[in-house]
Amino acid sequence: MGYRGGCLVLSKIYSCVLNGLDGNLIEVEVDISNGLPALTIVGLPDTAVKESKERIRAAIKNSGFEFPMKRITINLAPANTKKEGTHLDLPMALGIMDAAGQIENEKIRDFAFIGELSLNGKLNRIAGVLPLVIALKNSGFRKIILPEANAEEGAIVQDAEIYPFSNLNDIIRYLKGELTLSPLQGGKSIHNDKNNRDLEDFDDVVGQESIKRAFQIAAAGGHNLLMIGPPGSGKTMLARRFPSILPDMTYEEALEVTKIYSVAGLLTDQSSLITKRPFRSPHHTISSIALVGGGRVPKPGEVSLAHYGVLFLDELPEFQRNVLEVLRQPLEDEVVTISRINGTLTYPSKFILVASMNPCPCGYYGDAVHPCSCTFPQIKKYLSKISGPLLDRIDIHVEVFPVKYTELQGEHRTKDTEQLKIAVEHARKIQIERYKNEGIFFNSQLKPKLLKKYCKLGSSEKALLEEAFHKLGLSARAYNRIIKLSRTIADLSGSDQILVSHIAEAIQYRNLDKKFWNMQ
Repeated sequence: MGYRGGCLVLSKIYSCVLNGLDGNLIEVEVDISNGLPALTIVGLPDTAVKESKERIRAAIKNSGFEFPMKRITINLAPANTKKEGTHLDLPMALGIMDAAGQIENEKIRDFAFIGELSLNGKLNRIAGVLPLVIALKNSGFRKIILPEANAEEGAIVQDAEIYPFSNLNDIIRYLKGELTLSPLQGGKSIHNDKNNRDLEDFDDVVGQESIKRAFQIAAAGGHNLLMIGPPGSGKTMLARRFPSILPDMTYEEALEVTKIYSVAGLLTDQSSLITKRPFRSPHHTISSIALVGGGRVPKPGEVSLAHYGVLFLDELPEFQRNVLEVLRQPLEDEVVTISRINGTLTYPSKFILVASMNPCPCGYYGDAVHPCSCTFPQIKKYLSKISGPLLDRIDIHVEVFPVKYTELQGEHRTKDTEQLKIAVEHARKIQIERYKNEGIFFNSQLKPKLLKKYCKLGSSEKALLEEAFHKLGLSARAYNRIIKLSRTIADLSGSDQILVSHIAEAIQYRNLDKKFWNMQ
């Protein structure tokens, strides 16, 4: 497009904007007409998009091209969709130059463009490239021009041709045919995330066999877990080794996690595809928005950054109660819904919650060695910071005791990560096959209707469960979670049926309800 027969012609360039983790195709329409020099952007642009007019003007001039001294109108279509981010700089700049006749290459319609411009025409790294490229490819654009710093991230996407550039001048030269560049073929530059440290091994943990067993059950069935114990008993050490026994991520899982980190701006030059399960451990001073996501420009929170991985909350009662309560919806629904005046965003949050806490403010309630200095009202107030509905959503409650000196000095070797992981993977395979037509993957995802179908109990098992229900004062949700735990324990043992021994072990992971929570 550009000048044709002395008339100015509309230019149309394609790009994309984010809506949560998904992208929406955007048409950047540019019209240049006679009148007082002005640059107007319409189509619901946010502040960052409005400010781009100054970056675009300087970038074009400092790249050695002429900025049209005309009346320029840029429309971002569809006009009823909110446009956010700085990555529309590049398509708007190219639209202006195309409408002004400085490119004159119809092949520009075959490309989609994303990139932020600096004042000297350099292309800066942007956040959210991966979901943008996926959306553009799904919209029919295989050829995508983007910043060189985002090349590895964009090249993750299969069947996409990525053309990375470092500045505006080189892009213009390429579009004019003055420069050649071979594209990166999508899917060929995938490598493991080198930023993730090597996972720690359960072999480093001396003793604590019962706690390791609880972690194995949690990993096998996707169950949430709470550890209660005095300081120095190894709660944090155990939690940090939990991801090592989770099954390796599939390509689809890795791609989804990487999209979240891309939108959050947490991918680096050294990382393209995140291949290790996330482990997020936010400080207890975290706000509810930082935990579940949101903000003026909504971003994923810690629960989404822990997607397909582990969210570890150390010293659980130290978190603000209103912060803990916002966990209830993502724990139940496995998604976070953020409503704003311009629309509703949804971020995935399929994580395993691991939490730890002291049994009282001083940490030594019930300890056989250290006397507890807390009064009963202090203990009650401390435990009351965690609500019953939140506790009901945590399947496994275990008490962690300090390791004895004889265990520290002993030569006895315990199960390491590899042994624990093999059993977990076997149990996961059983569940995937069992629920292949149900739309779920783990026992922890069983709904009441499916619970009756896949967790049938005999008379002895029902009698034991009834006795536990009355003695422990369990809620209906806790009752269902004991059955889910029993199903996972049965899968780990290779049993098709849930037996009394499986029910008995599952009840052990809820018997702290009577010791701690009933005093509330």
